[in-house]
Amino acid sequence: MLMALLKRDLLLAFRSRGDLLNPLMFFMMVASLFPLAVSPDPQLLGLIAAGVIWVGALLATLLSLDLMFKSDYEDGSLEQMLLMPQPAMLMVLVKVLVHWLVAGLPLAFIAPLLGLMLGLPNGGFMPLVLSLLLATPILSLLGAIGAGLTVGLRKGGMLMPLLILPLYIPVLIFASSSVQAGVQGNDYLGHMAFLGAYLALTLVVAPVAAAAALRISLAR
Repeated sequence: MLMALLKRDLLLAFRSRGDLLNPLMFFMMVASLFPLAVSPDPQLLGLIAAGVIWVGALLATLLSLDLMFKSDYEDGSLEQMLLMPQPAMLMVLVKVLVHWLVAGLPLAFIAPLLGLMLGLPNGGFMPLVLSLLLATPILSLLGAIGAGLTVGLRKGGMLMPLLILPLYIPVLIFASSSVQAGVQGNDYLGHMAFLGAYLALTLVVAPVAAAAALRISLAR
């Protein structure tokens, strides 16, 4: 049943190519416009490249979170999914996995190109990719909680950032700091260890919280 749900969601996601491309286009636009707003100086851009890329990735992820449960809620299939014999948290994990595959993982592939465009020093590329691979699943897992709480609201997309952004702040700090440490030639494994621990914690807590949030939203 869960494999069928995974295949269904992936098929629906790739059929809606516009929804897939919007976060990626937004991510590239943020990184491309930033030099015009600040300065084209390569040294300055190299210093702020990690922060620019990570803020862009975070905002691009927020842009796509509203789609995680919305279509299933609108056509009534979400209620049926919650009635499946499997625990609801497993259904949430499938939804999170699909979201990460179509919205989070592409950011990790595009980020090095944007880092090259912004003049990111060579030492920052490896921690940039590693931090994105570790932290984008965290963004999807935490975002599932906000998406579950706001799925039944007309303006839930406006409320969701207020609920989720405080939980994203540690990810942003440690991920961007790991890139800065790599640029300066320092050890960044401590930052990666924190991101790994945060990922393990959210992997256990977030699906349960998101399933409870969905039940609350559907009970209203």
